[in-house]
This record gives sequence, C-alpha cells and structure tokens, in this order.
Amino acid sequence: MSILGNEVRRVEDPRMLTDGGTYVADIPLEGAAHVVFVRSPIAHARLMSVETDDARAMPGVIDVVVGDDLDLAPRPPMAGDAAMSRPLLATGKVRFVGEAVAAVVAETVEQATDAAEAVWADYDPLPAVVDAETAADGPKLFDDAESNVAIALPPTAEVDFSECEVVISHRVVNSKIYASPIEGRVAAAAWGEDGRLTCWSSTQGAHTSQGAIVGALGLDPSQVRVIIPDVGGGFGTKASPGAEECLLGWLARRVGRPMRWAETRTESLQSLGHSRAQFQTVTLGGTADGRFTHYRLDMLADAGAYPGVGALLPTFTGLMACGNYDIANAAWSATAVATNTSPVNAFRGAGRPEATAAIERAVDLFAAEIDMDPAELRRRNYLAPDAFPLTTPTGAAYDSGDYRASLEAALEAADYHGLRAEQTARREQGDHRLLGIGMATYVEVTSPMGPVCTETGSLELRPDGTVLARTGATPFGQGHVTTLSMVVADTLGIDMDQIEMIHGDTDEIPTSDISGGSRTAQIAGSALLNASEKLIEAARPRAADLLEAAPADVVLDSETGQFHVVGTPARSTSWADVAAADSETLFVENDFEQHGATFPFGTHVAVVEVDADTGEVTLERLVAVDDAGFLLNPLLAHGQIHGGLAAGAAQALMEEVHYDPDGNLLTSNFADYGVISTTELPSFEVHESITPTPLNPLGAKGIGESGTVGSTPAVQNAVIDALSHLGIRHLDMPASPEKVWTAIASSAS
Repeated sequence: MSILGNEVRRVEDPRMLTDGGTYVADIPLEGAAHVVFVRSPIAHARLMSVETDDARAMPGVIDVVVGDDLDLAPRPPMAGDAAMSRPLLATGKVRFVGEAVAAVVAETVEQATDAAEAVWADYDPLPAVVDAETAADGPKLFDDAESNVAIALPPTAEVDFSECEVVISHRVVNSKIYASPIEGRVAAAAWGEDGRLTCWSSTQGAHTSQGAIVGALGLDPSQVRVIIPDVGGGFGTKASPGAEECLLGWLARRVGRPMRWAETRTESLQSLGHSRAQFQTVTLGGTADGRFTHYRLDMLADAGAYPGVGALLPTFTGLMACGNYDIANAAWSATAVATNTSPVNAFRGAGRPEATAAIERAVDLFAAEIDMDPAELRRRNYLAPDAFPLTTPTGAAYDSGDYRASLEAALEAADYHGLRAEQTARREQGDHRLLGIGMATYVEVTSPMGPVCTETGSLELRPDGTVLARTGATPFGQGHVTTLSMVVADTLGIDMDQIEMIHGDTDEIPTSDISGGSRTAQIAGSALLNASEKLIEAARPRAADLLEAAPADVVLDSETGQFHVVGTPARSTSWADVAAADSETLFVENDFEQHGATFPFGTHVAVVEVDADTGEVTLERLVAVDDAGFLLNPLLAHGQIHGGLAAGAAQALMEEVHYDPDGNLLTSNFADYGVISTTELPSFEVHESITPTPLNPLGAKGIGESGTVGSTPAVQNAVIDALSHLGIRHLDMPASPEKVWTAIASSAS
C-alpha cells in the first residue's frame, strides 16, 4: 500500500526531541573567536570617524575592524541605482539604526560585547527619511543616486474606468512586520589547510549562500564550502546571508582563526530585515449588478535602507494582482523607495499576500458600495474551472483551480448563514459584542516565478541495501526529510528507516536553490521520484542476473521492495541482494525541471468578536479550505497551514514594526513587538480540496505559504465587517484595540 498521501509522523522528531538538533552554534570549532558588531544608534548620519583604541586594549580582544579596513567592494543592490550598494561595514554614512560600523573579535562573546561598548563613533546627524510616502522627495540616502527611488515601474496597461457603473478606490496599507524566527542569524567560518573557506550558515539554501559569500569576498566558488545544519526557522527572511555573515570569512583570514557570530534578538529586530511594507491604492470598477470589469493596483514599497529583494517584491504582487477573479482589464504600477529603516526582506509569501490583501479588500469595498453580500459578489466573479489553463491580464499562467468550490466548502464549514443570522440578532439587540464575518479567497504562485524551476536529487544504493539520498532542498522545520523520504520509500518499496537524507552542503550537493516559495514537495520531491525510477532501472539488470531472467522481464513490486519475473512473484530478490551482487555502487542523479509555476488556492473564513466598549478584537474562529494539489503528507501539510494561519492573523490583529520620526526602532524586543501566541488564537478548522497540477509527476503544488496568504485579509475583513453597520468601511492593519476603539468613537460623533 502506498504511503504517499497518508499521515506519517516526522522522522526528524526523535532526534530533535532527544538531541535537540545540531544548529550552527553547536558546531565544534577549535580555537574559534567570537565576533560582535558595533551598530549605529542613529538612522541617518555622516560617519566622521570610528575610534577603536580603547576597545583594542580591553581583555580578550583580538582585533577591531572598521569599514575603512576592508578591501571588499560593497554589495550591489538587487534593483535600482548601483549607487545604492551596501558596504559590509558602514563607510561615509550610516543609513539605519542597527547598521554595523565595526566588528570586534575577542576570545569570548562576553569580552567582545564589553569591548563593543568601548568603540566610539563620531556621527554628524542628517534628517531621517522614515515615511515611504514622502521618501522620493526627501533628503537623499545615497549622495551619488538621483533620488531615493530604487525602481519606478509605470502601469503595465491603460485601464479606463470611465464606462464603469461602479468604481471604488481606496488606499490600503500592508503593514511592516518582522518574521520572528526562533533562531536568529547565526554563522561561523574557518579556513582549512587546503586553502578553502568553510562557512556554516543558518540560511535557506547552501548554493545561494555560497554565491553571496563568494560575491562579497571576491572568491571562486571552488574556494568556499557552505554547510547548513539544522535551522530554527527562516520564512524567507533568511533566504541568503547578510552582510555580517559574509564578513566572517574575511575576518577569519585576517585573524587566522575560525569565527563565530550570533545575533541577539534586538539585533535581529534591527537588522535581519522587515517585510511587507506596501502602500497600495486599489481601484476596482464594474457593473451595478456586481460584475468586475476593471482593476488597477498602484504600489509604493518601502525597500528600507539598502534596496534588495524588498524592491523587487512589488513585481510578484503585480503578477498576482487579479487574484481569483475574471477581470478583463487589469494593470499595476510600482515604485520602491529607500528609507532610513532596516532593509525589507521576503517573508512567507513574499509579495503574493500583498496582492491578495489588496484585491480582497477591494472586493469587500465593492460589495459595501453596491450593498451585496461579499460571498455572492465573489461567486459572480470567479474564474470558471473549465477556463484553465489560462493567463491573466497581469501575466500569471494559472495551471488549475476551482475557486467557487473552495468558497462553498468554507462557507458550509463555518455555517455562514447561521453566523449572519447571529450577527443580525446581536445588532438588533444592541449587543456590545459585535460579531464580524470575513472571508478571502486567494490564489498564490509557488516557485518558479520564471518559466523553469529545477532541483537536483540523487540516490546511492549502499552495500547493505540501504539508500543514501541527496536533495537540493534545505529543511528548516517543515518536515522535508520525512516528505522526501516518503517519495523514495514509496517508489522503491523500502522502509523509511532504510533511507539517509543528505542536504545543505555544497560539497555533497552539486546544485541547489533556496527552500522557499513552497517549492520543495513539488520540485525536490519530483527530482527524487525520478531518481528513484532511475535507480530501479539501474538495478534491473543485476536483479535479472540473480533471477536468471532477461532484464525486460523483471519488475519491482513497490509494495514489498522485491524484484521478480513478471507473473512469478514467488521467486524474488531484494534490494540488499542486488546491492551485494556487485562491488560497484549503484548511483543515479536527476535534475528535475518544472516548466511553469503552480498556483495553490483556497478560501479562509474568519469570525471575530469586537468589544464595542474597549475596541478589543477576539478571533473566535478561523476556517481554512486550501488546495495544494496532491498532498504527499496531509499531517505535515496541515502543520504548514496552521503556521501560516497564525502568521496571517498576527499581521491582521497585532504585529507591526514601528519607527519614530527620527528613525529609532520602537519595537526592538518581544516586549514591544507583540508576537502572537496561542492565547490570542483559536483552534484552527482546516479542510482540504485536491486539484492536482499537470506540471509535475506528483501532482503537488505547495502549501508552506498558503495559510498566510488567505488568513490576513480574511481576519481584516472580519473586523471591518463587525463595524460595518456603524458606517466604517475600512481599517488598516493591524486592528489594535486603540485603532478599533477610535474608529467606533469617531463613527458615533
């Protein structure tokens, strides 16, 4: 019986629960020194000088390095003017609170921390540019750049709303948030006697990290080995190493000793990078009976101090601008600006949640304008199931979907009609406990964003009949070892405990991409599926010799893992027999290519209760119907959905990064940045539908980000729905008690 599609417990858990895993900080490095970075307390200033003499004289200090000591070129921006490059240590200027201006190397982390406090920098303050909406015309962050605009993309098409019977237009803020990984950035570096640099990194892809380090240090890839052990969460924000991690190899060479670095939580909140941070104008036009005909999304993105992936994320948002809807005329535009805040990074969904939040708010605003139930308005405008595959006006090539089915399933599971009846009764009774029902139907694109996505997988049959598997995927809490082992075990007919999985090592894996974009099950899984089929073919001649038959007559029974002659299963031979039959190791490798992206979808329904006297919002229920194609392991898929739902609800209700007008980070610890916990969340109600994709042999799409994409606008819509009878049409996230209470009070005045 196939194990694929069944709930299989994670094979990683016994090790993680007993040994606790092996993280970068656990790697033994004899003679390693510790690095602590001195960080700017000012958001924008001329860096006049950095005095290090006092720090150098302190106990245990080995070296203190400033930007002028480096012989390394700045890291170029991912988008925009080359003048917006980032030095590994600040020179000339500092551009956000938390930017590193010096690196202190000492025998212990405590000594390095003490010495870092003795480093004195002379800053000449400049006006801070904190508000993205005024940044374009504000004081320039980069003297040689034309302005603070990193990219400016004009509308992709002209959209004429003049003939629409109904047009709504609204400004929507997708708030700035922090990914909150349990493990912050941690790195280590050591030069070997062979002249090669080995870097240990808490990131999401070995070869991506290798590329960043090689580029920063001016080395050849053959000179750098990257190893990624266990990782305590990434969520996209740790897709590649930052400036600090890249500098460790240079410091190790200068000092002649291995280097270690681990950021504190405050450092992480300052400099790991923030996410989302889009200011959107949504304009939706259509007919008075509820048909959408025109849509435009105009985006202003805060890219932070050094435009990286944050400047590119609006292109992902624009690609998915139409959501699930049949809109004939649609376009988007985007501008990304530099500000004196932490650089903006990817986070769970990376641009796609922003698209869903925009269109789903627009739909609810349109429903309020024509006084139509928001569920009915969605029904009238979904793309039809028989329309797939199709390409949207913004260029997304959707593979498959049945959006109305997901809506109906979610509404039935939530008892939508019953909830509306209860809402009406409460309002008639004047109950101060306001009930709100919100929904969001989403579609998201998983990797690849481009035309082709690849991943490598290989299998080696060991002499004892066990299998060594290698994958380009990098796990960081999702259960990838379990999922990928299931694919191999199911195809070869062996037990999962007979498989060892190797990942996250550039010396062991020839190529890899990051684990991100919900790509692993579909791309890495398919690579190992095809590799498993190749291993069967490679083993068939040996099995035929053992069975004294022609190879063409030999088959593998995937239920038992036994080779036998067609029609005579009683006489068989095992993988162990095949392995022992020849001294030559059987090894196969497969580079899987998926042509086109997959598009998971679903509907989330949120039920909230708002205390009209205090503005407090309680999330009572969150119902999710998600479709990610074939689920290799529903247990792990549901775990990913749960995590995504929590992250999405967090942004809608409470989490937000705050700076003051001078660029000081006000949410610099978990006391000030309110990370959501189980006490603020209900038990999630998770359901599934299955619409397999034709793009890979597993029929799998991706599930790691879906929960985040749909839940945020569903919860936001629910809060606004609770207040709608008071004439309140919109509230930006997060729906804090103060914000909600103020809206209620204003509506009554």
